[in-house]
Amino acid sequence: MKVKRSAGAAVFILIYAAITYYIGWSASAFMQSYHLQTGWIWLPVIFFALSYFAAMGLIRVWDSALIRGVKVVSSFYVAILEYLILLLPAAGLIGLAWNAAGGDTDAYVQAAGWTVLALLAILLFWGSRNAWSPVVREHTLEIAKSVPGRTGIRIMVASDIHLGNIVGNRHLRKLVRKAEQLKPDLILLPGDVIDDSVKPFLRNKMADTISGLKAPLGTYAVLGNHEYYGGHIDEYAAAMAQAGIPVLQDELVETGGVFIAGRKDKTAESPAFGGRLSVQELVRGADPSAPLIVLDHQPYAFDKAAAAGADLLLCGHTHRGQFAPNHLVTRRLFELDWGYMIKSRMHVLVSSGFGTWGPPIRLFSRSEILHITIHFV
Repeated sequence: MKVKRSAGAAVFILIYAAITYYIGWSASAFMQSYHLQTGWIWLPVIFFALSYFAAMGLIRVWDSALIRGVKVVSSFYVAILEYLILLLPAAGLIGLAWNAAGGDTDAYVQAAGWTVLALLAILLFWGSRNAWSPVVREHTLEIAKSVPGRTGIRIMVASDIHLGNIVGNRHLRKLVRKAEQLKPDLILLPGDVIDDSVKPFLRNKMADTISGLKAPLGTYAVLGNHEYYGGHIDEYAAAMAQAGIPVLQDELVETGGVFIAGRKDKTAESPAFGGRLSVQELVRGADPSAPLIVLDHQPYAFDKAAAAGADLLLCGHTHRGQFAPNHLVTRRLFELDWGYMIKSRMHVLVSSGFGTWGPPIRLFSRSEILHITIHFV
C-alpha cells in the first residue's frame, strides 16, 4: 500500500512539474513576442504552483494571518491551472495551423496570449459570481406516510458550506437571512459544514452566526469528509451544540413526527475512525409508519438506504464538480452527482453545496440552497 502511494505521489509530482513547465514556457513565449526579458516570469509561475500546497501544509503548524492570506490568494490558482490546461493546448494547436499557413508567429502569440488572459478573467469573474450568489432550488415531493396534525413539512437544506479561511461569516449570513425569509419547519446540513480545520470556525465566532439557523422542528447537521480531515470533530460538535445544532453521528432522532437518521461520513469506515453503522442498523428504532429522512454526506449506496425504509435521502459532497468540465467526472463517479432521482420509492436529492472548496469559483454549477416541500399523502 505504501509503495502504491509513493508511486502515485511520484507520478503526480512529475505530471504537475511538466504542467508547470508548460505554463512557464507559454508565458515566456508571450513575453518574448514583445522582445522582453523572460527569466523573471518563472518566479511567479513557481510561486503559485507551490504556494497553495505549501500553505495547506504550513497552516497546520503555523496558523498566521500571512499563511492564511497566501492560502486564500493562491487558491485561485487551482481554477486558473485547470483552465490553462484546457486553453493553452488549444491555442498551441491553432498556432501550428497558423504557422503552417505562413502567418506571423509573434503576432499570433500576442493575440493568443491576450485572448487566454481575457478568457481567464471572464471565467474567474463569472465563476466568482456563481460561488457567492447562491440560488434557492425548489422541490415538491410526496411521501405516502402520515403525521398526526400535519399535512406536510418544509425543509431547508444546505450542504458543503466549507466554513474556513475562504468561506466565512459574510457568506454564512446569506444562509441565515434566507432561512429567515423561507421560514422552513426544519433545517438540515448534510456535512462539510467546516473546511478541514475548526480553528477559523472558532476564531471568527462562526458558531454565533450559524446559531441564527432556527426552525420550529430544529436544525441538524452530520459530518462530512472534511470534518474528519480536520481532526477536531469533538471540538466542532461541541461548538455546534452550543449553537443549538446537534451534529448527528450515527444517531436517530424524532422531531414533529418525522425521524431523521444522521450517518457518520463514509470516511469513518476507515479503521482509523472506528467505522460507522450500516443504514439498516441506524434506522432500526424508527417507526415504519412515520416519514424517515436519512442524511449521508457522500452519495453512495442508494439501494441500501431505500431497502432500509428511507423516504428521503439527502447528500452533498460532489459540488457537481464545482467548475466544468469536472462535472463530467462526477457524473461518472456517482449514481447521482447532482439533482433529484427516485430509487425504488425513496426520493434522493444531491446538492451542489452552499460553499466551495479551494477557490471560490463555480462554473456550470452554482452555490445553492434546497427548499423542499413534502406533502404527506
